Amino acid sequence: MQDKKINILLVEDDEVDVMNVRRAFKKNNIPNPLYIAGNGLEALAILRGEAKIDPAMPQARRLILLDLNMPRMNGIEFLRELRLDTNLRSIPVIVLTTSNEDRDKVEAYNLNVAGYILKPVTFSNFVDVMSTLNKYWMLNEIP
Repeated sequence: MQDKKINILLVEDDEVDVMNVRRAFKKNNIPNPLYIAGNGLEALAILRGEAKIDPAMPQARRLILLDLNMPRMNGIEFLRELRLDTNLRSIPVIVLTTSNEDRDKVEAYNLNVAGYILKPVTFSNFVDVMSTLNKYWMLNEIP
């Protein structure tokens, strides 16, 4: 399974949600490396190899879990920038947000997201969502 590991970038400004994702990964025994960015600008720097993080995020087999409501550069602005970058545009993105606004859903899908998931309210549901996402992406072929 080592060659099936996916490098996941969680773009999320809420520390509680970051903690919930980490806990859900641990509870589900998800071995994929998890990188964290607090907003879209930080995420772009990590993806482009410009951020000073150790270890650096690999350039292959990447997946983004994206919140929409963030400071500095929100999720939609990030998606627009990501899709304009020829080196990054093919990275799959799953929106994981509290926004149930139709305009956000339409805009996200117009920017080619792979999915739009509302953040679960309870931790047990959060664990289930992370488990399902992990199973789905482990079946997918990501270059």
